[in-house]
Amino acid sequence: MKKITILGSTGSIGVSTLDVIKNNRSAFEVCALAGGRNIALLAQQIERFRPGVVSVMDEDCARALKDRLGPAAATGILFGPDGYREVAAVKESQMVVSAMVGAAGLLPTVAAIEAGKDIALANKETMVMAGQVVCEKAAEKGVHILPVDSEHSAVFQCLEGHDRKAIRRIILTASGGPFRKFSRRQLAGVTPEQALMHPTWKMGKKITVDSASMMNKGLEIMEARWLFDVAIDRIAVLIHPQSVIHSLVEYVDGAVMAQLGIPDMRIPIAYALSYPDRLPRKEAGLDLAAAGVLEFSEPDFDRFPNLGLACEAGRKGGTMPAVLNGANEAAVEAFIAGRIGFMDMPDVIGKVLSRHRLEQNPSLDDILQADGWARQEAQKCIEEKDH
Repeated sequence: MKKITILGSTGSIGVSTLDVIKNNRSAFEVCALAGGRNIALLAQQIERFRPGVVSVMDEDCARALKDRLGPAAATGILFGPDGYREVAAVKESQMVVSAMVGAAGLLPTVAAIEAGKDIALANKETMVMAGQVVCEKAAEKGVHILPVDSEHSAVFQCLEGHDRKAIRRIILTASGGPFRKFSRRQLAGVTPEQALMHPTWKMGKKITVDSASMMNKGLEIMEARWLFDVAIDRIAVLIHPQSVIHSLVEYVDGAVMAQLGIPDMRIPIAYALSYPDRLPRKEAGLDLAAAGVLEFSEPDFDRFPNLGLACEAGRKGGTMPAVLNGANEAAVEAFIAGRIGFMDMPDVIGKVLSRHRLEQNPSLDDILQADGWARQEAQKCIEEKDH
């Protein structure tokens, strides 16, 4: 049995991962979990999967979890950044599913790599912020990083058995979100409630807004750059509303490999957990006859400027991707709270990027400092809009 740790067990990816494990109890065992503030759900997960240790957001959450589980509970409870890092490095674990939301997932993922754990990576910010550092640490420790995002899992599968030197380009597909046909004027009036209703995928709030603004695809480009060692300018995006083709790889001879499937995150999760094997699936698979016409179009960088901002930050490298990510997280939080408008998000991010003094070849500390600076600078821009 493969022993699994899940960072972000109460989020959408974490819940789906536990569903895969529940359906394959002879193959996997949960040895540690890390959640946030959803104590009720985490308590249910503990009762069902009996991990040896868990970690939560803070001391208040830890106290609430202890009260809910009762004095007879055998699971150890940790909290805070130190708790997350300790859970990530639990000795018994063989693989860590990195599914925490945003920049918070970076340090626990690094702790897992330093402890020699293979990574099933759903936290794209880890690669966006610190791709070079993370890849170097993984190589040093002999750690495998297996992608969980549907797009990167698709690319990974399309590359299996092929010489990576023969790649002409990687093509990431995007549903286009709920506003792919909106004009700039319509986009300016988008509300948080509208942005949080994705037409295809069921995801957490932050990633759903990122998908609507196309920032998610920009982050995925930067993640793909490090996962597959391909330059930013050889990674393209194609709008594909049906979400049947999850991504493609074009080779130098003109051949194009595509990975297809229904939009269900449990499929790429299961592949990452079981690689190089495949787990049998009971549910119905893709019915191409029923899928009908598949549409494709180029992304519009004018209506969705976040995509261009992300590509430019990726090209510049250094601390710029971490700054973009930090500014975006602050902007998304302000948008969901109703403090700024939908099209104010790229405006805030662009201003923060323009004010940043780029540092090439940063250390992990430099990256974290750049992230903190970006969030503070974004707050200044947000406050300017408030006034």
